[in-house]
Amino acid sequence: MPQGQPSVVPADGLTTRQRRNRPLTLLHTGEMKGKSTAAFGLALRGWNQGWSIGVFQFVKSAKWKVGEETAFRALGRLHEQTGEGGPVEWHKMGEGWSWARKQGTEDDHAAAAREGWREIARRLAEERHGLYVLDEFTYPLHWGWIDVAEVVAALRDRPGHQHVVITGRHAPPALVEAADLVVEMTKVKHPMDAGQKGQRGIEW
Repeated sequence: MPQGQPSVVPADGLTTRQRRNRPLTLLHTGEMKGKSTAAFGLALRGWNQGWSIGVFQFVKSAKWKVGEETAFRALGRLHEQTGEGGPVEWHKMGEGWSWARKQGTEDDHAAAAREGWREIARRLAEERHGLYVLDEFTYPLHWGWIDVAEVVAALRDRPGHQHVVITGRHAPPALVEAADLVVEMTKVKHPMDAGQKGQRGIEW
């Protein structure tokens, strides 16, 4: 896309405006850090446009306090108080359907993950959010806990103007094929290679 211009214009009968404003499925995968960070940057731009933002974290611990969560909860309060930006919902382990809420078997975790996906599917059908961040969602797909074909069909058939961004390693090929934008984070260098652990403001 040199200077923001598409290299190919498909003969799909859509106008430039229609094609430009269609809902997108975005996938951030690969071995390197930055997948969730990029998704939350996208959510920040969506919030600024007044979109309803729904964040659904599938793997991170309920005790793990990421800076983006604190910031987006504050932005949600700002919207409630002033009308600026858009509404924000943040769901993660320990809240609602997460499988880290209590100890259990892998079958328990898989069932809870499927219920989490069913809730997201219901929201897609209801057009609840302008942007969904399905953080670390590739893992329950990779583990076979959630049916990939069902997810692809729900994303393909979702109504209205709802963007979805999915993050995580080991993205299933069918999801890669279905996504409109796929980025793979690859490592060139990392501070951990030199023995340095994560630090505040960088990792959380």
